[in-house]
Amino acid sequence: MDNTNTQDSGTVPSLGVLFAYGSLAFPIAGAFIALQVIVPTYYAQSLGLSLSAVGGILLAARLWDLITDPVVGYLSDRTPAAWGRRKAWVVGSAPLIAAAVWILFNPPESAGNTFLLLATLTIYVAGTMSIVPMNAWGAELSASYHQRSRISGARVVFGLAGTLAALLLVDNSDNSALADSLFAITVLTIAGLVISTPLAAIMVPDRSIVDSQSSSLREAMNLLGRPSPFRRLLLAFLLNGLGNAIPATLFLLYVTHVLEEPGIAGPMLFGYFVCSAISVPVWVAISKRLGKHRSWCIAVLGSCAFFALAPFLGSGDVVLYTMIVVGTGLMIGADLALPTAINGDLIEWDALENNRRRPGLFFALWGTASKLAFALAVGLIFPALEWAGFDATIENSADNVRLLAVLYAGPSIIFKLCSVAMMWRFPIDETEHRRIRAALDARGI
Repeated sequence: MDNTNTQDSGTVPSLGVLFAYGSLAFPIAGAFIALQVIVPTYYAQSLGLSLSAVGGILLAARLWDLITDPVVGYLSDRTPAAWGRRKAWVVGSAPLIAAAVWILFNPPESAGNTFLLLATLTIYVAGTMSIVPMNAWGAELSASYHQRSRISGARVVFGLAGTLAALLLVDNSDNSALADSLFAITVLTIAGLVISTPLAAIMVPDRSIVDSQSSSLREAMNLLGRPSPFRRLLLAFLLNGLGNAIPATLFLLYVTHVLEEPGIAGPMLFGYFVCSAISVPVWVAISKRLGKHRSWCIAVLGSCAFFALAPFLGSGDVVLYTMIVVGTGLMIGADLALPTAINGDLIEWDALENNRRRPGLFFALWGTASKLAFALAVGLIFPALEWAGFDATIENSADNVRLLAVLYAGPSIIFKLCSVAMMWRFPIDETEHRRIRAALDARGI
């Protein structure tokens, strides 16, 4: 049996295929952790851009993805199969990502608001051209409920490895060291692209099957306009992503101004993602017993419990903060692996309920939700801090520092609890997915 036949619900991709496919996430993850955690603070703290300007620019650039993500997903679905629907986009985007990373991470001292806007627009568009087809590609490697968790887990593990490699290069001791860190991450990203892109192009099959009749953007918007499992999952994913993005955006400010320990930034981030990497296979195993959506909800509730401690910490509370970092890191493995696998299952739901097979568009909207979460986090929290009188370049009052601590965790908990409320009784579990697959098989789809 061909171990990469996308129409066999029992397909088990080989380890070589998983390795090659997962490796694509390594360079992208390294670049985007720097974009999310380091770039906003660096441009505000080192280059002197205002918090409101940085937040507004990054939000505006991300909102552009509301257009580009669906367009790329649609075009990916319509790319000739002979070219490799997903492969052609992933390979073609690699040099664009490399150029965008070089520009954004190594700005001239005179860089201002316009430079930041154009550079972030460039990297977001380039990233979209790779990430949207890559996620759809992974969902098409197997139609099995549990194999999709395995494929998603492989991508997450390599993504975490890229994140960890980037974090090893972070030095937050002063502005010059932070600039050197961004340059080192640039080199890491480009080297990763040079290795992973040809490896995946050679080893990973691309035999995607999409609806050849109609896969319009209007239909995708109609799908979002009415109640459905997809809309429910997407909104829950967005809310939980916002809950993750807020503390990530404020991380450097939190350790610098609340804990007054800027030197722990690198080790803490590294420890967080090590715990995440360790927990991914654990959560995949748990999901086989409890189901993907229920396992995800349990992990999100665990994150809320740990985050609840953060507003009460102060100067020197490194041990307690380490507990928060380790605890939330162990929970985040479920966030990284399970929701994407659930979204892959909904491709069959769409085929059964709507007579459409639109993986490119499904993962385009998925990517948009992920990016929008980060954009909303930095676009809302940074201006809120500045409006309240917080200044990243000076020593702040005790009240402003406490506000930073509250904003670091409070909104995150609220958004995560809303996500759990939406997903606890999610209708597409293993039993329902098996029924869907049986119905599709009976139709010969």
